[in-house]
Amino acid sequence: MSQKGYLIAEAKVTDLAAYDIYKGLAQAAIAHYGGQYLVRGGNSEVLEGKWTPPQRMVIVEFESVEQARRFYHSTEYQAARKVRENAAEMNMLVIAGVDNLV
Repeated sequence: MSQKGYLIAEAKVTDLAAYDIYKGLAQAAIAHYGGQYLVRGGNSEVLEGKWTPPQRMVIVEFESVEQARRFYHSTEYQAARKVRENAAEMNMLVIAGVDNLV
């Protein structure tokens, strides 16, 4: 069994109207590749350290890291990225989850 893959993105939105279009396109691509939002915006609070709270944080769960990569490199998501190009600054990574021990 493969480990789940988690896509974590931090966004600083500069053009809300264009970002709203991006969100719709990204949401459709995420659903197409079996992703599920765990965090989508929401308030954040720094509990420790010197982390600057992000304007917007998104966490999406995929069945595997490979599936998260397929989503990211898909033509559907690349079209969404093109729309987002001048609408937001984005940092994004994919990380493997832990194995569930049964």
